[in-house]
Amino acid sequence: QVQLVESGGGLVQPGGSLRLSCLASGFTFSYHRMHWVRQAPGKEEEWIAYINGDDGDFAVSRLVKGRFTVSRDNALNTLYLQMNDLKPEDTAVYHCVKDSTIGIRGPGTQVTVSS
Repeated sequence: QVQLVESGGGLVQPGGSLRLSCLASGFTFSYHRMHWVRQAPGKEEEWIAYINGDDGDFAVSRLVKGRFTVSRDNALNTLYLQMNDLKPEDTAVYHCVKDSTIGIRGPGTQVTVSS
């Protein structure tokens, strides 16, 4: 069955960096668009980025553009989110999501940005 497992979250100071990973299994990873979304307490879920499986075309939300980069390694069935210059408002649980923003998702990884 489809399984997505995020990792790489943690506590970081403002201005710091983290790289999130999402390991996928149970489907042909390279065939599918993958998304990153985030959910902060008391806020609506926010779409962060997507990347296509075949041509690598991608898009990043203007909320994080210039600070976050999405990438993938199809040989490793892994999706990445490089997050630089982190801000307190980036604090959230980050999920990778298959195909669309309402698709199958992993349990998420907590990112906390605080001094």
